[in-house]
Amino acid sequence: MLIGLLTAVAASICYGTGSVLQAVGSRRAARMSPAAAGVTAHGGPNLSSTAKAAMTWEFIVGTILDFVGFGLGALAARMLPLFLSQTVISANLVITAVLSVKLLGIRLSRKEWTSIGVVCTALVLLATAAGHEGGHYAPMATHWWLLGITLLLMVGGTVAVRLLGGRAAILAGLLSGLGFGALGVGVRILNGIDPFDLGALLTDPALYAILAAGFGGMYLHTVALQIGSVNGATAALVVGETVLPGAIGVLWLGDASRPGMAWLAVLGFVLAVTGAVAVAWYGKHEGSDPGAAGPGAEPEPGAPVPVTVR
Repeated sequence: MLIGLLTAVAASICYGTGSVLQAVGSRRAARMSPAAAGVTAHGGPNLSSTAKAAMTWEFIVGTILDFVGFGLGALAARMLPLFLSQTVISANLVITAVLSVKLLGIRLSRKEWTSIGVVCTALVLLATAAGHEGGHYAPMATHWWLLGITLLLMVGGTVAVRLLGGRAAILAGLLSGLGFGALGVGVRILNGIDPFDLGALLTDPALYAILAAGFGGMYLHTVALQIGSVNGATAALVVGETVLPGAIGVLWLGDASRPGMAWLAVLGFVLAVTGAVAVAWYGKHEGSDPGAAGPGAEPEPGAPVPVTVR
């Protein structure tokens, strides 16, 4: 349990640090491009602007940290109940908020610091109440369902975001969160891991669900970095990444709390999600590029926002 918890915390730190670096890179790429050059007819970022943001050194380092965080998060999903591992990993937005004070010159409000305190307290409650993780087995039909639903969400979501343009921040956040949640479920039920069996691993539909969810979620997350205010998008990501996989773990995979501590686990889970949403919602600093716009100013359509999670 302790090793799994430390692994989840390390994944959260990697994700949070990577997010700030990606935000810095996205902002720098936008300043180097004409205001309307990277915008689609619908007001969202085109593939060219997204690619330019992804080629800055800050974004590349941030992406490397994302991959390290992915590996650590995968380990945590195998060692902890999903309601604990996914919640700890989603707390990366707390790391993002704290680092943004130093790297982006952002001042956090009292409400944001209070929300961060709520998240930290909730994680302690969850760690105290969580029991051992359930099993890793699921019927093969479940693996196929996971792959089908993941492809539908990622491909359909990408098309929908392209059509909605600048209005798609919340949708992109929710879909990327659901993608990362599906990734956690896929890692948990993946065949061929223990004991290792390459044939079983490569023929498991859950493996391809993990790949689709990882790449699709990362793309949608990058798009969310570039669309308007991401307070709502961040909150949607947290909900998608924690609530659904946590429920799947409890209802179908046998995750449970310590005997007599179910109420504490529920309380910790609710407080963690609520606090994480509050951290996102009370963040008033999108587009507050020092020397460019005042605190709380909204960015131009298609311009990247400086802070989000993952």
